[in-house]
Amino acid sequence: MQIAVLGGGNGAHATAADLADNGHDIRFWRRDRAAVEELVMGGQKLFLRDFQGTRPVTLGVVTSDIAEAVSGADLIICPVPAYAQLDIASQLAPHIDDGQVIYLPPGTFGSVFMAQVIRKAGNNADITFAEAGTLPYLCRLQGNDTVAITTRATRLPSGVFPQKNSATALKILRQAYPAIENAGDALSGALLNAGPIIHPPLILMNAGPIEHFEHWDIHNEGTQPTIRRVTDALDGERIALRQQLGYQEPHFPLSDHYDEDAPEWMYGNAGHEQLVESGDWREHLELTQHRYMREDVAMGLALLVSIADWAEAKTPIASGLLAIASAICGENFRQTGRTIEHTGLHSMSPTQLQTLLKEGW
Repeated sequence: MQIAVLGGGNGAHATAADLADNGHDIRFWRRDRAAVEELVMGGQKLFLRDFQGTRPVTLGVVTSDIAEAVSGADLIICPVPAYAQLDIASQLAPHIDDGQVIYLPPGTFGSVFMAQVIRKAGNNADITFAEAGTLPYLCRLQGNDTVAITTRATRLPSGVFPQKNSATALKILRQAYPAIENAGDALSGALLNAGPIIHPPLILMNAGPIEHFEHWDIHNEGTQPTIRRVTDALDGERIALRQQLGYQEPHFPLSDHYDEDAPEWMYGNAGHEQLVESGDWREHLELTQHRYMREDVAMGLALLVSIADWAEAKTPIASGLLAIASAICGENFRQTGRTIEHTGLHSMSPTQLQTLLKEGW
């Protein structure tokens, strides 16, 4: 299958390398022209490091021209932070056509946000978005051309927008990721996103050691019982909101990620242990600017709180963590972050929103 992979971070490199290793024709787009030229000079190769060792994989196209990357692609995968989605949507708008599927793993309701940008740019093509509950990989870049994959997702719940296109979109997605599971519509997919649940308590309740130590592993010594109790309470609010909106199980409770005896979570029953043992997450975190703050709090947690406010659901833990993060960064994320108000959908009734999510614009 011809697959365009957009982005220059951990997830994009892992996606390009892994899917190329699985035999797909990969067009890899990065906006960083110097990085693109370096990869081209190296024979368009990435080095994939996983439990099998390290091996080179060759990409079909490496380019900084987004039109070259996406033209004719069956599937466009955009594993970038949520704050980069709207700019990429603007660049995509002139170049995408009927029948193409755009996959956001994870999405943070980017399906609807990006679709709005593309429609406002005048592109009315019949395209489909899907968004997952997590990135398909626990991974880290180890250089411009080398990516380490600690583990791969064994379950990838994904919501589709518009939902009426689910059958066709899921068939295409499963050619790349057989672990795809139908999670319903895009809002359901957004409310399965694990990042805004696992990362805000870890970075906010570890703020002192993060700022004090040069390197700190929030998933190892940073994951203490006290923090886990807050995470469970926050996740309980997410699950209660899903239930109030009529979404059915599985809700993928985050507690399953930590419990090898629980039902299989997105990364399998040993995902947390593999992550810690790799040592790849012992890193320097610049608290106010790190992706965990700018994506998982300012985008993901703000979205969760705004949807709860719209649905008149109570989320005191989520709201409190969002307020603390806003104080740390000196910015009111409830106002400036990603919220349902920014889509205009907050003026809809639940029934009207369900219709939009199913039928699209």
